[in-house]
Amino acid sequence: MRHALAAAAALLTLASCRQAPAPKPPERPKPELFLLSSLPIAWSEQFSLDQPKSQVMTALEKGYRVKLIDLPSQLPRAALLLAAQPRALPAEELVKLDQWVRGGGRLLLLADPVLEWPSGLPLGDKRRAPTAFADTGLLQHWGLRLDAPEQRGPVHSQIDGRPVQTASPGLLVLERAGCRLSDQGFVARCAIGRGMVTVIADADLLNVDADDPNLAALESQLAYLTR
Repeated sequence: MRHALAAAAALLTLASCRQAPAPKPPERPKPELFLLSSLPIAWSEQFSLDQPKSQVMTALEKGYRVKLIDLPSQLPRAALLLAAQPRALPAEELVKLDQWVRGGGRLLLLADPVLEWPSGLPLGDKRRAPTAFADTGLLQHWGLRLDAPEQRGPVHSQIDGRPVQTASPGLLVLERAGCRLSDQGFVARCAIGRGMVTVIADADLLNVDADDPNLAALESQLAYLTR
């Protein structure tokens, strides 16, 4: 009798082990993405905590641990940076940004010569995003020139075959070898030292609603820089 009970207990133990679900593998931590922008992406123009996150910020946080920075000198080495219509940087910070890229940094820069993003703030308010990308020599240093559009208004564009809706996008022009243009001058890719830079001549493409094709294009360009 004892042997029968022991055998039955062993069978039950074996059956329970077979039915137990396999432990889930630990989730891989999200990669870090640093964000430098004058646009109301992380915060509204009023900096109110009651305002919902922008669709761009919500999409970015699905795939990355987004960290806000004010200056390139706050970047760790070989990181990933999204700079969307950043404010004019002092000369020493431009030097640090260039050195950071050359040391292995990966940068997606959205530089808009004619920003159409709506704002409730008056012109001249420091909280308002600059209406034109303040190059201050950075693009020229990398062999690029950003021209304003001949006509203003919405434009259907493409980034690597992905459709995007833009507003008064600019035109990137090669000043010397070192970068490669695509999408009729809308996008430039540059290998700079050990780093990589992708420049897109529009920032209004981030002014989107949920599930906008622009978000898919943005995510694909960030993924390209992390290959």
